[in-house]
Amino acid sequence: MGVDALKTAAIDLKSDYFRRFEHVEIIDENWLLLENVKFKYAKRIRGIIKIYERLSKSVCKIIKKQAAYPIVLSGDHSTAGGTIAGIKSAFPDDRLGVIWIDAHADLHSPFTTPSGNMHGMPLATALGEDNLDMQCNDIDDLTIELWNKLKNSGGISPKIEYRDLIYIGVRDTEKQEDYLIEKHNVKNITTKELRNKGVEETVIEVLKYLDHCDRIYISFDVDSLDPRISVGTGTPVPNGLRAKEAKELLKQLVQSPKVCCFEIVEINPTLDTENSMAENAFKILEAATFAALNDEN
Repeated sequence: MGVDALKTAAIDLKSDYFRRFEHVEIIDENWLLLENVKFKYAKRIRGIIKIYERLSKSVCKIIKKQAAYPIVLSGDHSTAGGTIAGIKSAFPDDRLGVIWIDAHADLHSPFTTPSGNMHGMPLATALGEDNLDMQCNDIDDLTIELWNKLKNSGGISPKIEYRDLIYIGVRDTEKQEDYLIEKHNVKNITTKELRNKGVEETVIEVLKYLDHCDRIYISFDVDSLDPRISVGTGTPVPNGLRAKEAKELLKQLVQSPKVCCFEIVEINPTLDTENSMAENAFKILEAATFAALNDEN
């Protein structure tokens, strides 16, 4: 429904965005929402595996065969692991940098998750991370088997390294994630730091930090925005980015020639008010797209 909310926002804002660009629709597994939740520590993981496979193949094909720039729109951030798998499948020998703009670190595994929600695990799948040092859940053999399959999506694991990951706006983490962030010295630029430095200086710093990478992927979760404008998302967190800041940040980041893919996630119209979150997110999406094309029209 998040993607449909973006399309509605485009209509309301009188934009031809969704007519202007070719699109590919990935078959979803939303029927699982009507089923009893299975796999306590990896909810609906079988469906997520199928989404990873479909999305990674599509992203790989678009980048490699069509030499195009994929923009992924998704309701749930768990899809990001499939996007990363697709980029890595297309360029297995390239070092992939990840800019993760989010309120959350998304470094949990079934061994550490407090909720079992897969949208808290996509980076762990890309990093091939179990975090057994902080294990707090007893996992059954089938869950372990499916989790390993998810980590190996695309036939490559790990797909990225901690040194190639940078956070922007992360401010709501659990101790298991904090352990990994501290252990691997993961860089996080907070909202306060971004405001003190300004967007332009922040972009320079981020791209310099990932300068050793061959390609860069940007993942934008709308809960990186402040709750005053991010009501239409599942896990809003105070002290987030302003819409104007996020828009300018992404406009500048996507102009790097190393950026090869951009993803926007977690719009939930059932929690929104008059589609305001989707409209803010669409304005960011549209601005970032045209900046990547160097086309302000």
